[in-house]
Amino acid sequence: MLTRQVREIPFSPPDITQAEIDAVVEVLKSGWITTGPKTKLFEQRIAEYVGTSRAVCLNSATAAMELTLRILGVGPGDEVITSAYTYTASASVIHHVGAEIVLVDTAPDSYEMDYEKLADAITEKTKVIIPVDIAGKMCDYDAIFAAVESKRHLFKANNDIQALYDRVIVMADSAHAFGAERKGLKCGQVADFTCFSFHAVKNLTTAEGGAVVWRDMPGLDNDELYHEFMLYSLHGQSKDALAKSKKGSWEYDIVYLGYKCNMTDIAAALGLAQLERYDDLLRRRRELIELYDSQLRPFGTETIEHFGEGFASSGHLYMARIPGVHESQRNEIIARMADAGVATNVHYKPLPVFSAYRYLGYDIKNYPNAFRQYQNQITLPLHTRLSNEDVGYVTESLKRAIDKSV
Repeated sequence: MLTRQVREIPFSPPDITQAEIDAVVEVLKSGWITTGPKTKLFEQRIAEYVGTSRAVCLNSATAAMELTLRILGVGPGDEVITSAYTYTASASVIHHVGAEIVLVDTAPDSYEMDYEKLADAITEKTKVIIPVDIAGKMCDYDAIFAAVESKRHLFKANNDIQALYDRVIVMADSAHAFGAERKGLKCGQVADFTCFSFHAVKNLTTAEGGAVVWRDMPGLDNDELYHEFMLYSLHGQSKDALAKSKKGSWEYDIVYLGYKCNMTDIAAALGLAQLERYDDLLRRRRELIELYDSQLRPFGTETIEHFGEGFASSGHLYMARIPGVHESQRNEIIARMADAGVATNVHYKPLPVFSAYRYLGYDIKNYPNAFRQYQNQITLPLHTRLSNEDVGYVTESLKRAIDKSV
């Protein structure tokens, strides 16, 4: 009997080339390593890539979402709606600002919110909806905005910026979806505000980092809004470190008690180098997804439709579901994959499963569709360091693991 050679297939290592290394070294040698010219250039390049007037770079998508909620004036007494099927950051930022988290179950056999239930969840207290572009595929924003419009009469603005919109504001958690498109628009051009992640495992990485962009709005001063993000991200300080470093410019004001979540020029340099080749990275991700699909769908594996007429995912995650498998069997499959050298993951445990959310009163029994999505879900390695042969090894390992576990 021939012994199958074990390959080591990591889940999502960063794709770093000499270009990224050179860019970071250049900044290290420049004498300026925190927020400065590279960060400002990265913001400009993101806005150009996405097709928005401005972009703000921060140290995480989580910071981008929380600062957006704070700038929108969301706080105690307000409600913010998000999906029960997401990473905790989509919801924890709501709690941080003192608002109530309203979780909506997914639609049957879907990772997206049930949009009928979304409309039902909107009340007079609702200020923001946070859709989640899971795996890099943009949500059905037509349905989301239709739900918002259907409840426009309930909306009560608390401040001037909310009054400009005169409806519930849509802030997308697009941590996975930088570069995705839907109906001819880039992710970032559809929701009112869109927050991206550049974490170490994301398609485009700055090691740690994130950004927020927004659509132009009549009466909304983009320069003033950008300034608000700058203040909030640096302790409410009226000058950043670069401005203070100029001769005789040491003095500054603390406008309000802000936070500390700015992006550094080291991180921005890495991001700029990644952005130069990002379209090539997206093309390779599409090739890998199509290869996975061709090998797994005939086997009965259920996967996300990443590409189709009028939409293209960023291809961030390859999320698969194994029909007829329950949670313990799924976990056994994951263990067998690990024995074969293949690192896998699960995206995600629904939020009500976690202790922190149970303590807040959420019960997974109220989110049955989300739990059904989770219990047989497994995420396979998807990154641009994979070879076609690696994909073949992963799919064969999955088939073997299923045969032995089910």
